[in-house]
Amino acid sequence: MRVIQIIDSLDAGGAERMAVQIANELHAAGHQSHLCATRKEGLLKKSIHESVGYIFLEKKGRIGIKAMTKLKTYIVKNKIEIIHAHSTSFFTATVIKWWLPSIKLVWHDHYGNAEEVENRKAGTLKKCSRFFNGIISVNELLNDWSIRNLKPSKVVYLRNFVSNSLEQQLLKPLPGSTGKRIVHLANLRPQKDHITLIRAFKEVYKNSPDWNLLLVGLDFQDDYSREIKFKIKDLKLDDHIHLLGSREDTPAILEACDIGVLSSKSEGLPVALLEYGMAGLPVVATDVGACKEVVSDYGAVVPAQNPATLTQAIQEFIENPEESKSMAHSFQQHVMTTFGAAFYIEKLETFYSSL
Repeated sequence: MRVIQIIDSLDAGGAERMAVQIANELHAAGHQSHLCATRKEGLLKKSIHESVGYIFLEKKGRIGIKAMTKLKTYIVKNKIEIIHAHSTSFFTATVIKWWLPSIKLVWHDHYGNAEEVENRKAGTLKKCSRFFNGIISVNELLNDWSIRNLKPSKVVYLRNFVSNSLEQQLLKPLPGSTGKRIVHLANLRPQKDHITLIRAFKEVYKNSPDWNLLLVGLDFQDDYSREIKFKIKDLKLDDHIHLLGSREDTPAILEACDIGVLSSKSEGLPVALLEYGMAGLPVVATDVGACKEVVSDYGAVVPAQNPATLTQAIQEFIENPEESKSMAHSFQQHVMTTFGAAFYIEKLETFYSSL
């Protein structure tokens, strides 16, 4: 198959990671695999396999005729058969489909606010969906919403997967002490609810003052970012909560941490949880999106927006290190078996072939 993944940026977010991983794994499976970044490059560009075809459009504005023409030329030249568009890139993909009707178009829905999907503003998406040959959803809520609201004849639920990360070295030393680091891997977006985690960590710090919390993810320098920084300062946690930003050495950071936390108030199927699993971390996650399905019985799942239960779950891992290690190992095996790349690509190939 000749397939191109389309994503609007290569910042280190969940949808972006999936686009890159799919492109790489399709190449590994023997397909002619390509990837297109429409608007912005980023850290994940370095993760694209050297044999995966790559094009950056530098698209400006809503339509971006020059960029669209560039993409159309690339698709025709490389005889691409399937466009796999992720998240908001569906509009770009729809224009190409309109120009090249014979091409198959798949849209991959990574919508992070799955719990509020009924309030989703989707006028343009609904119109474009008439051109979709298929839709992939990352959890059951999104799958049901697509079946009820959009137009394609084929909708499938495919759980996100994780690839084995290459061994990495830390680019610079981490704050905190070895054996006493909690990590939260999420870009600084409101649905990731860093504020609840910060409040929870305040209580953790009272009981375990030698532990540190590392917040790893892109800082958009917006009102939410300023709220996070104010809360850290207000609770006098500046020396124990560290904003590391978006990092190229994320796998190495996870390997150097001891507990993985996800405090979201809404999710699809978070790739961060799968990365925690591959790194062998015990996990605490909130019960949103597909988090409970991913964690299963191999970690702690607590109600969203509840600092007290989040504190309790983290503290139990800290106070019971042997049980924590056992659960981490079980979760790692669960992730490798259930969310491995080979199983996912087989399902994806079957879906592509059915279009």
